[in-house]
Amino acid sequence: MHVRTVGIEEELFLVEAGSGRALGAAGQVLAQARAAGTDRLPGEGPGGEMVHEMSEQQVEADTRPHASMTRLETELRAWRAATAEAARAVGAAVAALGTYPAAVQPQIVPSPRYTAMVERFGIVGRQHLSSGCHVHVAVTDAEEAVAVLDRVRVWLPVLLALTANSPFWQGEDTGYASYRHLVMHRWPSTGPIETQGSAAAYEALIAQMVATGVLLDRGMIYFDARASHRFPTVEIRIADVCLHAADGALVATLCRALVETAAQQWAAGEPAPPIPGVVLRLAAWQAAREGLDGVLLDPVTAAPRPAPEVVADLVEHVRPALRGLGDEDLVDERVATVLRRGTGARRQREVLRRTGSLTAVVDDAVQVTAGAD
Repeated sequence: MHVRTVGIEEELFLVEAGSGRALGAAGQVLAQARAAGTDRLPGEGPGGEMVHEMSEQQVEADTRPHASMTRLETELRAWRAATAEAARAVGAAVAALGTYPAAVQPQIVPSPRYTAMVERFGIVGRQHLSSGCHVHVAVTDAEEAVAVLDRVRVWLPVLLALTANSPFWQGEDTGYASYRHLVMHRWPSTGPIETQGSAAAYEALIAQMVATGVLLDRGMIYFDARASHRFPTVEIRIADVCLHAADGALVATLCRALVETAAQQWAAGEPAPPIPGVVLRLAAWQAAREGLDGVLLDPVTAAPRPAPEVVADLVEHVRPALRGLGDEDLVDERVATVLRRGTGARRQREVLRRTGSLTAVVDDAVQVTAGAD
């Protein structure tokens, strides 16, 4: 079996040390990292760098592509540590949270692109502040990429449930495990799409969307999963950034197995599941609402079922690929851990119940992001 490489982009919040307040210090943190030589890995190739996000209260760290999930997790943890070290030098800390729990006013980075986005999309741009985990999985060509997108789409809500880490927004409990998912859906080009069948059909869809003038450019195609316009990868974008680095590595491993399974199905002539996009929107909404603490929609029948059962179905769906890639034991162990201790959303709510303080929620997230727990 050809071993596909995987890379992760993580968006992380910057926090004022001790106060729990989001801190608009991205420029300072990145300057500190550049001065220390920790803002990028040596050598050529994609990934391996720390960069700006849309808000000054965030930074993004991207891993290099890896064939070994152990090495991917090692680099993911190293980037969290490097980001935390650069933040510490300017009086800040780093927290892996899908949305910021306390009240916060986003500080948009004044780049030409982000300024244009705010001018175009108004309050959607001004209020945007959320952190995701984007997983890039290598594909051989555009046809395979679209074939994969057509076949993984029904399983993406399960990944959202596994990573749900954003229950709070502007100081209140939203009632959702992943409110970040709803924040992203304010943008006009998010969510699932219908099966496309070919690279030509997919490219025609993207061209039509850009030609409407609603979007600034192709970079604003924010589907739950998309063919990357920069790299020879499928980019799965539905996940919240994970509170635990181990969960981020789990999601990346599941993404690779999903892509490998889909590619094999396509090569064998198996059709894509005929689930309408509107039904997948309902499945993702349900995953955002419940996380792992309720019911999810079955990826095949759309019937509601207990979340652990649907997660188990995902693992069984990709088990042959996991076994072939040597990732079976890792996934079985990590899935069992997540089902036992719960998602980041559950932990955030437990901390709030115990302490009555959103500052304590942020402080706890800082510790877990740094590798505690």
